[in-house]
Amino acid sequence: AETLGRRLIRLQCYEGLDVSSAVYEWNYSLQMIDIRIAEATGDRDRAKIEAGIFTERFLVKRPLLQALELDSSGRPPVLLIDELDRTDEPFEAFLLEVLSDFQVTIPEIGTIHAEEPPIVVITSNRTREIHDAIKRRCFYYWVDYPDTERELEILAVRVPGADQELSQQVVAFVQKLRSMDLFKLPGVAETIDWTNALVQLDRIDLDPETVNDSLGVLLKYQDDIVQIRGSEAALILDQIRNEVAVAQIAAG
Repeated sequence: AETLGRRLIRLQCYEGLDVSSAVYEWNYSLQMIDIRIAEATGDRDRAKIEAGIFTERFLVKRPLLQALELDSSGRPPVLLIDELDRTDEPFEAFLLEVLSDFQVTIPEIGTIHAEEPPIVVITSNRTREIHDAIKRRCFYYWVDYPDTERELEILAVRVPGADQELSQQVVAFVQKLRSMDLFKLPGVAETIDWTNALVQLDRIDLDPETVNDSLGVLLKYQDDIVQIRGSEAALILDQIRNEVAVAQIAAG
């Protein structure tokens, strides 16, 4: 969005997401105030009141409806539909209808159609499979875990206060964990969180005690923590130190 100079609109998906949260809803309290004002001024024409309260002035536009509008410069926005797999299948079916024609029908107003379709980015963590009808309309791109160099670059940006040696140890430790049979492998977000926690603890070096005490920041399932804590963590740290020593000798 920044590169294209467009507005970014984000729809964060979750279980139970519905039309009123994703597309639109009416501002009922404001409508009620308008009705009371009309009654107080003696206007009791029901048809006129109904026509007056079901207008765009009382419409609360949610992300999907906002995405159909051009920005102030006359360009469509970038719409991020984040973690679509967290919604249920009925909402996914509704979303397919919206994204197929880039229009929304509001019974009281009519059909709102995008003058120019937004750029749509959909993400999924694969907690469930997205329907083929959605995937068929997408350019699919798999985002894998970054390699060591890339993850170090990310840490340098996101946790600039971390000691360089600590960052190298953290990334090496996380990379080792990703090669193991864990229930939930740590992602980049966990790497960043763990590094932040270690910085707050004033650590400049990883040791077995620090790892054992802070594993709950990195791993989110008890079975994984039990598997790594103790001798396994110490073994990984020894491997990291040996690899660093070999690399230094080779560089020297």
